[in-house]
Order: sequence, then C-alpha cells, then structure tokens
Amino acid sequence: MARLADHFELVSLRLGDMLYQPGSQLWHAYFPTTAIVSLHCVMASGASAEAAGVGNEGMLGISLFMSGEPTSSTAVVQTSGYAYRLESHLLKQEFDRGDWLQRALLRFTQAHIMQMMQTAACNRHHLLEQQLCRWLLLTLDRSPSYELVLTQELVANMLGVRREGVTEAAGKLASSATGADT
Repeated sequence: MARLADHFELVSLRLGDMLYQPGSQLWHAYFPTTAIVSLHCVMASGASAEAAGVGNEGMLGISLFMSGEPTSSTAVVQTSGYAYRLESHLLKQEFDRGDWLQRALLRFTQAHIMQMMQTAACNRHHLLEQQLCRWLLLTLDRSPSYELVLTQELVANMLGVRREGVTEAAGKLASSATGADT
C-alpha cells in the first residue's frame, strides 16, 4: 500500500456524474468511500438497466487489470459522495506484481460476478416488489447513513422498469409494512 498511497486522489462524485461510457478507454480506477456508482448495460435502443452497483466494498475499473480493453458498460454516480481515484497504469503495474492487491482485486472481481449473476436471476424470476427490496437493501448496505435520497425515476432507471411500476411496487411495500390490505 505504501507504493500507492501518494498516488490516490480523493475526488468528489456528484449524482449523475458519468465515470465511464461504453467503448471508452479507462484512465482511472475508482475506489468509492461514501459514493455509490451504478454500472449499466446499455441497449442499442438506448434503454438501460443496472447490472451491478459498487460502493465502499469495491472498485470500478476491473477491465484495467483484466484485459486493458475499453469498458462495455456505463458507470454513473447513483449516490453523491467521495472516492479515491488511481491512474490506470499505476493500478496495472501494482496488479502485475502479483502481490496482495492482485489477490484482493481478483476476490472482488469474483464477488462482483456473483452479484451480477444474482441480479440477472432476480430480474428474471422475482416480482418487481422483490427486485425493489433487493435494490434498496443493497443500496442501504453501501450507504454511509440510513437515509436514501432518491427519486422514483432514479429507481426505475436502476431496475429497468417504468416509473409507474416503481410507484405501484413501493405502494404495495408500504401497505404490507403497515398491515393495510391492498
């Protein structure tokens, strides 16, 4: 860590900031501390859905050490906060040493793949209310507080559904939480 400590740059990430776009070359890896970043798959039509999220448990820029190829996803800030940024060549250089950072990044990559597999299965087999619960819990796990500032539009974009669907699902969850009949 001592070799990299002076190279990490603390950056402020604002809601909606685009860190990566499909086909773009990555110049930095990001290690969120309080920010949450959403990775989206973007379809040819322009529609998108969240494939994974990254908060203080991980990093953005797996392709930097796995292939060096441009990214195929969009990375957009979902929750404002901070992250440490590291130049791509420094990450790759340290990864190639085969030391502790390589092991940690490969463990995170495995966990990240498992998260994407779980998201795909959830999106295919669960009701929207269940998908919303899962997304909210994952977001709360990554959040530095127990308060989420978000809109139905944001959640709809993350889940790849219409805003009205989120309104209905949230209403059902609120009704079941209060014990009211729906």
